[in-house]
Amino acid sequence: MGLTHLQGGYIPQELLKELSKVNNHLLIGIPCERTEEERRLALTPEAVDMLTDAGHRVLIETDAGLGINYSDNHFSEAGAEIVSSPQEVYQADLILKILPPLPSEVALMKPRTTLFSLLQFSMFKQEAYEMMMTKRINAIAYELMLDGQKRSPVLNVISEIEGTASITIASVLLSNTQGGKGVLLGGIPGIAPTEVIIIGAGSAGTVAARAALGMGATVKIFDNDINKLRMIQNALGQKVFTSNFHPKVLHNAFRTADVVIGAMSYINVQRKYIIAADLIRTMKKGALIIDLRVSQGGCFETTCYLSASEPEVFEQFGVLHYCKPNISNSVARTTSMAFSNIFVPLLLLLGDTGSIQTMIKEENCFRSGIYMYSGKPINSYVSNHFNISSNNLDIYLSAF
Repeated sequence: MGLTHLQGGYIPQELLKELSKVNNHLLIGIPCERTEEERRLALTPEAVDMLTDAGHRVLIETDAGLGINYSDNHFSEAGAEIVSSPQEVYQADLILKILPPLPSEVALMKPRTTLFSLLQFSMFKQEAYEMMMTKRINAIAYELMLDGQKRSPVLNVISEIEGTASITIASVLLSNTQGGKGVLLGGIPGIAPTEVIIIGAGSAGTVAARAALGMGATVKIFDNDINKLRMIQNALGQKVFTSNFHPKVLHNAFRTADVVIGAMSYINVQRKYIIAADLIRTMKKGALIIDLRVSQGGCFETTCYLSASEPEVFEQFGVLHYCKPNISNSVARTTSMAFSNIFVPLLLLLGDTGSIQTMIKEENCFRSGIYMYSGKPINSYVSNHFNISSNNLDIYLSAF
């Protein structure tokens, strides 16, 4: 039997698993998303198993996991409690959603509930935000959470998934079967390779560029941040062309491009650059635009937000546009597994820490993500969108 030293004595290692459960037990609720096209989930059964093994309770609304091909049985075997109605799941102290809450969902929450979700302003209603204030909700946005290196773990993983998926989508949409020009994304001997332009040199742009290069395409990357361009050049080598938004260079690139992917980041930025319609008008007929930032307002002047009931692709100036939000929904299970890798350690740490207030004070990742504390708006990026003033979080924490 293995032994571990503790304060002058020894404890059998077999007991350590039980002792680790002596913490603040969380009550976590995972509801179904009320938007038809949303399939992602914050936690997989494997993640739930880790949380329940640590003594936490997880309530899951029935059929919430069907979008990632997990049944209620998978979750119940992992220790979750399956509840049949949203009223029951929203009685949890912590709610883990994907999309921002609907007014009807906020109405079901208890006062002082802690809510985790994406912001996605295109879907976040003013009524829901104001109801959250009235109910004194604590709200954390996945997009705003930053790690010790000032990187966003959730946005990075979504960007990596969607950057890879964008090249797969481009390959399909360029084919004759989907109304494209009938060209192969990449190249073969004797035929010029397709030209891929990527707007934005962040995580999504880097992954998309690597995937396009792997298929044999010519890749050009544009960004307004020279440091990002330098990093992507170092990562991918001289095979990629990089440039800032120089008008002549951009114009020449668009004129010959087969695919343009929009991957600029618009979260908490002072300046927002978009590609003007006049530039898109110069593109070849049958070229393709994929906008990965539809939910943030889009990278192109011609971007339109397309719901699940609308066609995947529309045409403007003879150029095909793919503007579906949340492309990571097409690989919802992989995305949910990636989310779980981020959220489980955070929730376990919250259980060990003991309270939301302590977690905010001690964990920068948690603090950076919170935009509403006890119903008080404390993030200007979010509150400005709703035309509501905000205050510094420290003012409210000082009483704790």
